[in-house]
Amino acid sequence: MKITIGCDHGGRRLKDAIVTHLNTRGAQVSDIGTYSDASVDFPSYAEEVANQVNSGEADLGILCCGTGIGMSIAANKVAGIRAAVVSDCFSAQATREHNDSNILCLGERVVGEGLALRIVDTWLDATFGGERHARRLQMITAIELKNES
Repeated sequence: MKITIGCDHGGRRLKDAIVTHLNTRGAQVSDIGTYSDASVDFPSYAEEVANQVNSGEADLGILCCGTGIGMSIAANKVAGIRAAVVSDCFSAQATREHNDSNILCLGERVVGEGLALRIVDTWLDATFGGERHARRLQMITAIELKNES
């Protein structure tokens, strides 16, 4: 599985821990940065991860910032992206099973490293449930198409 991951300065330490963890799981990881604590603008990282997932260059994406919220807002501007901010394992499982989320957003200032790694594992190990959920995803896609500029 190929996972692309990115962060801003507020999520760099968490991103680095997740990259190490993903490597121990045997995932193929594309780390697009940032690589320091210098202030950067999160939308460019969110867009890059979203584009890699949307194009099929990566199977899934993970974004980290201070809260995960800004990253999710920016990533969800890319059609076909279903980015979810998650801070617990139940939501991580549900967002994959029910919403087929393809980008996980985490907040370094919200969840500790240990919980974040459990959330990542839960999210990666869950699978989309299909059936009635597929119908709802089609409805979301219809909203995207109707509102294209």
